[in-house]
Amino acid sequence: MANIHDVAKAAGVSISTVSYALSGKRSIGEETRKRIQDAVRELGYRPNAGARMLAGTKTHIFAVTAPLHADTYAPAHMAFVLAVTQAARSFDYDVLLLTEDEATAGLQRVAASRLADGIIVLDVAKDDERAQMLRSIGLPSTVIGIPDDTHGLVCVDLDFRQAAELSLTRLAEHGHRSIGMLGHPPRIYERGSNFPHRFRSGFVDAADELGVRSAVALPGHGPAGVRAALDELYAQLPDMTGLVMNCEEPIQTSALDELADRGVTVPDDLSVVSACSSFDTSRFAPPLDVIPLVAADSCVRGVELLVQQLTAEIDPHIELVPPRYIERGSVATVRAVAS
Repeated sequence: MANIHDVAKAAGVSISTVSYALSGKRSIGEETRKRIQDAVRELGYRPNAGARMLAGTKTHIFAVTAPLHADTYAPAHMAFVLAVTQAARSFDYDVLLLTEDEATAGLQRVAASRLADGIIVLDVAKDDERAQMLRSIGLPSTVIGIPDDTHGLVCVDLDFRQAAELSLTRLAEHGHRSIGMLGHPPRIYERGSNFPHRFRSGFVDAADELGVRSAVALPGHGPAGVRAALDELYAQLPDMTGLVMNCEEPIQTSALDELADRGVTVPDDLSVVSACSSFDTSRFAPPLDVIPLVAADSCVRGVELLVQQLTAEIDPHIELVPPRYIERGSVATVRAVAS
């Protein structure tokens, strides 16, 4: 791997001249600068992070804080990490992944060492302790999620409330007036994860506005927990004809299996919408209408906003990605009941 000595030799200049040219700390003649740039490109030289930090220049590293909890659904979690990584690479940035459950410890280390040029925050809680830290450490940052207190933050995320409204509106347009929601396990809400709360409150509010009867059930562990949640929904809504599932893939799979065991046919007996799902619902039996949760939609924009902050002042704000609905035949018009 080429080092600064190799660049200096290839360009016919001193090491200090190479350093000045790369850091921009002193004026270098255009011809000399071009020789150095050509040598850097031909040799594939990249200053190491420590040298860049000592020189006060960019490290070309973004810190990505994405805590792993005992109940983290790894496929969705890693989809967001990968989307951020790919977006960062498109700007010639690498990522430093911080996965400790103690959310602020990694950020404190990064801020103290100046190891990263900016921070991306994933897996955001309603009352997220990292939010307050971002306001004080002085590094550019983007939050992919919406904490309760967004003061001073740049945030981007799918509009989960609108996604809930879109789910209910689609079912209501097909005549459904008794609609249940199968949510995430209770522990996800208890630890304050922001997006399930936003979807659930959006569901309840939209049901009230549309004048439909609704109920929400949160499944416990495994197929037995899903079975109990469906029992709860049918107990509250004996005439339930529509179901919105805002939960992980294994829960949705178990729910469809349980409905089939009960002789409930989708969509003839029950219309089903899979909402804010990061997985492919066309593989289900039957395939489900879906409002997809595409990690790249928010992550690419989040990285773009972070890169912009490196060179310009950006006012704190929230950007919401509008949801889209994909039909796959799991929603049918309610059949008229013979009198």
